[in-house]
Amino acid sequence: MIYADNASTTQLSKGAFESMLPYLSSDYGNASSRHMLGVRAQNAVKLARNQIANAIGAENSEIIFTSCGSESNNLVLQSVSTNLSTDKETHIITSSIEHHSVLSTCSMLEKRGIKVTYLPVDGRGVVSLSDVKRALRPSTKLISIMLANNEIGTIQPIAEISQLIKDTGILFHVDAVQAVGHIQVNVSNLGVDFLTASAHKFNGPKGSGFLYIRSGLKLHPLIYGGEQEFGIRAGTENVAGIVGMGYAIWESVKLIDYESCRLKEMVKETIRGIKDTVETFLINGDSDNKLPGILNISLNSISGQSLMHILSMKGICVSTGSACNSLSDEPSHVLLQIGRPKNIANSQIRISYGRYNTLEEVGVIVREISSSYKKIKNLL
Repeated sequence: MIYADNASTTQLSKGAFESMLPYLSSDYGNASSRHMLGVRAQNAVKLARNQIANAIGAENSEIIFTSCGSESNNLVLQSVSTNLSTDKETHIITSSIEHHSVLSTCSMLEKRGIKVTYLPVDGRGVVSLSDVKRALRPSTKLISIMLANNEIGTIQPIAEISQLIKDTGILFHVDAVQAVGHIQVNVSNLGVDFLTASAHKFNGPKGSGFLYIRSGLKLHPLIYGGEQEFGIRAGTENVAGIVGMGYAIWESVKLIDYESCRLKEMVKETIRGIKDTVETFLINGDSDNKLPGILNISLNSISGQSLMHILSMKGICVSTGSACNSLSDEPSHVLLQIGRPKNIANSQIRISYGRYNTLEEVGVIVREISSSYKKIKNLL
């Protein structure tokens, strides 16, 4: 099997797996307990918090452990809107190509009376600074823009947006789930107040995520019942998952430069190979300013779903966009927002390479895409 769907989830690294094992067996204590096993768990959680803080240029006290990126996004959006809802109007700005954990939460908040502006993007999937500036209101309390898109890989001008709203008092949240562990991320350089990430996107375990909260800011919990995570997120800590996440982010950051070069070369080889064998195709997103391992293409209006299933039967795993929306028959909202018509949006496949892919696998993927594409075209 060739797995090329790393934007959906990644293989747990051997090192992360081994780091977790003691906390699934011998060192199974509750990190809130004061006895020996509890202290061991506490120390393991402290180490992971330090690894994560170092990886993104934060302080240990600014890292909150959650279950995933979606929970972290909800925590920020719902808490900020609740904290500031004493005003006559609370206004949030986001983009039209955010992950559904942001878009669906914003839709829910609108029903509660929160005003939301959904910024358009250009054909590359990039938010315009002038659009951000035009959207600002006296009642704007929060801007939530993803660092890198999960479907097309486009990277947003986060530091520039931060400079634009500097000294306005507007809070800035960045969904960095797809970016952390794949490009250099430093919260000070980005100038953000909140940043979310999820371990399974950088070769860590599923069910573990974190939220960066700039020192001095307060959020209301989504989950009540305990004083864990500085009183912001109640519940017994997933010690093994947290430990695996800490190891995984340390390992990923250490390998970023090497992996970035390698993945970019694999994407180039894929494009080169498809150009030689497929009549017409479009690259969706920004060809230059994007994550190194993601390639989203539309192949001449054939069904992306059909191509994905044929490739799957041949042992090749790719996707047709976000895994979180894979059960929907609707075209990708991201591709529609960058101006692709429905037939082109429905013909997309996303190839996303990761740490365990090889150049040899690229050749197999290109060959099978070409063969499968021709079979589908002959049936039309």
